[in-house]
Amino acid sequence: MNIFSLFLATAEQGTSEVVPASGPVEQIGNQLHQLGVNWPGLIAQFIVFFALYLLLKKYAFGPISEVLEKRRLEIETSLTNAEKIKKELAEAESTRKELIKKAQDQAALMISEAQKRAAEQGEKKLQEAVAEAESVIRKGRESIALDRVKMLAELRQEVIALVVDTTAKVTGKVLSIEDQNRLKEEAVKQVAA
Repeated sequence: MNIFSLFLATAEQGTSEVVPASGPVEQIGNQLHQLGVNWPGLIAQFIVFFALYLLLKKYAFGPISEVLEKRRLEIETSLTNAEKIKKELAEAESTRKELIKKAQDQAALMISEAQKRAAEQGEKKLQEAVAEAESVIRKGRESIALDRVKMLAELRQEVIALVVDTTAKVTGKVLSIEDQNRLKEEAVKQVAA
C-alpha cells in the first residue's frame, strides 16, 4: 500500500464521525471539519506539494535558473561591450573631428601662404614691369635725345651749307675759307639761339 491510499483511507474514516469538542484546538478542528477540511487529505497534499517542489527544484528550477543566469551574464557582457564600443566610437569620433580640424587648419594655412606668395609674386612682377617700363622710357628718351642731337647737328650742317651757298649766290663771288668759317659761326649762333 502506498502513502496516498493510506491517507485516503484515514480521511474516509475521519469524515463519518463527529467528535465532541472539548478544547479550543479541538473546536477549531471540528469547525474546519464542518467546513469540509479533511486533515489527512490536507497533509497528503502538503507532502505531495513539497515532493513536487523538490522535483521541480532539482529538474526544472535548477536548469532554468542556470539558463537564466547564463543569459543574465551574456546580457551583462553585451552591455559592457556595448559601453566599451560606445566609448571607443566616441573616441574615434573625437579623433576624427580633431583630424578634420587639423586638416582644415593646414589647408587654411597653405591657402594663406599661397595667397601671400601670389601677392609677393604679383608685387615682384609689377615692380619688374614698372622697372622695365621705366627702362624702356629712359632708353626712349635717350634715343630721342640722341636723335635730336644728331638731327640738330645735321640741320646745322645743312643750314651752314645753305647759308654759305646762298651768300655766295647773293654776293656773286666765291667766298674764301675765312668768310665761310665766319658765316658758319654766325649761323650756328643763330640756330642755337
